[in-house]
Parts: sequence; C-alpha cells; structure tokens
Amino acid sequence: MATSGTPDPRPEFDTSQPTIARVYDALLGGKDNFAADREGAALYLKYVPDAGRCAIENRQALVKGVQYLARQAGIDQFLDIGSGLPTQKNTHEAAQEVNPDAKVAYVDNDPIVLAHGRALLATNNSTIVVTSDLRRPQEILENEEIRNHLDFSRPIALMVVGIHMHFHDDEKPDEWVRTLMNALAPGSYLFITDFVDTGEPLQKGMERAGLESLGNGWIRTPERIEQHFLGMPLVPPGLDFLARWFPEDPDADVPAVEELQPWQRILMAGIAKKA
Repeated sequence: MATSGTPDPRPEFDTSQPTIARVYDALLGGKDNFAADREGAALYLKYVPDAGRCAIENRQALVKGVQYLARQAGIDQFLDIGSGLPTQKNTHEAAQEVNPDAKVAYVDNDPIVLAHGRALLATNNSTIVVTSDLRRPQEILENEEIRNHLDFSRPIALMVVGIHMHFHDDEKPDEWVRTLMNALAPGSYLFITDFVDTGEPLQKGMERAGLESLGNGWIRTPERIEQHFLGMPLVPPGLDFLARWFPEDPDADVPAVEELQPWQRILMAGIAKKA
C-alpha cells in the first residue's frame, strides 16, 4: 500500500467533531472512532434503532456489488470514493477474493482514514489510500498516485457507496460524479447506494439523525436516485432495496417490498455501465 505525497507519520485530524467515516465505523461496531463519533452514532440509534443493521447491510451490499463487478463484469480496477475506515469486508478484500490482481484506489477526505490505511494496508501492493474529496473531482483525476495505480485507458468501477446522502442537491453532487465518469474508459461502471424516500417515517428518522449528528444526510426519492446514474443503463436488477438487490443473481427469489422490515427500506443500490 502506498500513499500520496511525502510520508507524514501522523496526519492531523480533529477528534472533537464527528466525521462520516468514524460515525459509520461506530455503527459497524468498529474501534477507530472517538467520543464525538459515538455520540453521533447514538443519535442515529435514537431515531433508527436498527441503524447499525443498516450500516452492516450497506457493507454487505458493497461486497455484493464489488464481487459482481469483479466476477461477472470482469472489472479489475476500482476507484472507491468516500471509502471510510478499513473494516470487514473492504473493497480490496471483496475484489481480490475473485481476482487477486485487482487494484483498488481508496479516496476519503478524513485524514484518519489515511493514517489507518498506512497501518492496515501496508502489505497490500495492489491497494492505495489517498486523501481527497468528491467535491474536487478534478483533483482526484489529477492525483499522481491514482494515475500511476489505475490504468484510465481501461474500464474502472467508480464506487460512490453511501456518499450521496451527505451532499445536498444544491451542491450538485451528480456533476462531480459526471466529471469522474467522463474521464473513465467505455465499459466502466458506476456503483451507488443512497438513502431513499418512499414516504416512510423511519426514512425521515434517518434523515433527522444525519442532520442532527453530522449536519447532512438527506433522503431522496427513487426517481431522484436514478438520476445519480447520469442516464447510463442500470444492470439487472436495477435500483432496489439492498435486501432485494443481487446483481450476480438478478432473478433471485427475493422478498416483496412489503415483507421487508422498515429498516430494510432505508437504502437502495444500483450499478450502471458506461457505453
């Protein structure tokens, strides 16, 4: 594992304010978080008692999507934006189970992710961690380490998993993703999960928890989430709740929407392919 720039033994980070990566880590039951992050996670649990299960299900969806991309789509390069802290399973672990030569570039704006990445991914030469921000897509594309690690003349899977909800539509996050996708070769893929709004109270509870703990975390209608994919065709089974979403087996016998638990109707996932 390599990191960009001159080695810095201890990146600076503020532990007094919660961050997306560390609150998510706390909800997953991880240990790479601080009191402020645990307080943020507690707010999620206050409004959505099964928020931890939502976080786990999102991680399971990440594995499902990555393994579909590696196995059936033949993708061996992954650009994971907003990757968060290393946990189980990570994108590189899921991909390299299928293809040991798969390369992964993690990008996150939380410096602690870089610090832990150095320690936990030091022996994996096919995986890098870079500190950057989806808000600055051109900076990601121009990052020398990413350019040296991934071959942009070949298809890449762009992963924006569990990130869109942290940006308001007024910020135009789809345009940041468009900038990235425009730079990727034909045959690349876009993998997204997002909070959904179908009018259910628990979905509103998730939004309230995010706004109170992190100052962000908006829910969107399925129609709005589909717009994240920039008009590119979705692979089967399309956009669906995580418990019903199996891209490696799109014809799987899945529960009806009304049979899902309320907490299972908070997140949706989809993968689209660039022509």
